[in-house]
Amino acid sequence: MKKILLIEDNYDIRQNTAEILELSNYKVFLAENGKIGVEMAMEFCPDLIICDIMMPVLDGYGVLHAVHKNDLIRNTPFIFLTAKTERSDLRKGMELGADDFVTKPFSGTELLNAVDSRLNKIGLLKEELSIDLEGHQNFLNVSEDKNSLQSLIADRNINFYKKKQVIYTKGNHPNRLYYLLKGKVKTFKRNEDGKELVTNLFCSGDFLGYIALMEESIYKDTAEALEESELAVIPKEEFEELLNNNKEVSRIFIGLLAKNISNKENQLLGLAYNSLRKKVAEALILLQRKFKVADEDNFVIEISRESLATIAGTATESLIRTLSDFRNEKMIEIKDGTIVIVNLKKIQHLLN
Repeated sequence: MKKILLIEDNYDIRQNTAEILELSNYKVFLAENGKIGVEMAMEFCPDLIICDIMMPVLDGYGVLHAVHKNDLIRNTPFIFLTAKTERSDLRKGMELGADDFVTKPFSGTELLNAVDSRLNKIGLLKEELSIDLEGHQNFLNVSEDKNSLQSLIADRNINFYKKKQVIYTKGNHPNRLYYLLKGKVKTFKRNEDGKELVTNLFCSGDFLGYIALMEESIYKDTAEALEESELAVIPKEEFEELLNNNKEVSRIFIGLLAKNISNKENQLLGLAYNSLRKKVAEALILLQRKFKVADEDNFVIEISRESLATIAGTATESLIRTLSDFRNEKMIEIKDGTIVIVNLKKIQHLLN
């Protein structure tokens, strides 16, 4: 059942709109102002947000801005409910990233058409840009050329890597694309003093090394297996041929490039301005988002303290002290060296 968050300060409109959505088999969460709405969005991660513009405490524009600043919900489809019909108001909402507008008063049909349209569109987008095996197959089902992307990853030579084994090294020229079939991989850089910074994490279904191939440059970082891993090897020439001749495949990798740039910007901001506690919290959230299995109740992190410190961008000793504080505050548990996140919500809302 799809989850919809409805943020509306008018009681009658809120209840009537919720009834329409619930009759159409949506699970609806209600918020009477923007501040409560943002808190509920982070707690429940809805599939769609419907939000009034003119509200007390925090207006709709503020809600949309806050949503886009949170990695967990930033891509949630967003529909404004508004009695304002001035072109400038609509333009402001679209520039902020709203997906649609429903003008008051509206009929149930108008509302449901807008909801269905947004949910269907985000569903297709997730299928096309998902980089796991199932996502690729879903993409192939809607692609004009169903065999191209499948041929890129099918029947390839498989390389096996042990834990801490290097896959490719900074400064080398790429001659292949990697597709991670099993395991976990990190990419990192080291400075002249030997201090390491993790630049990305990869799990099953991720491509590695495509940035250097698309830039026609050298590797900017080093890739290393975090555990025993299996990677399919795709020759550079075949990847480039498909990239140059297939618009849909090109669009997927352009999307991955754009996402990579956005992630790097957020990482730099965090390293520059986040407190030590916030850095460690963000590292735990990153690992949970990247590696958590869908049906796990509590996420268990099996990673060395040194590796976790490089992800957080801090010293190992500082990381260990902070983890101890988090344990005392009942946000995590530490069992036999592994870290178990027991209060993700509290970690996500940790103040800087």
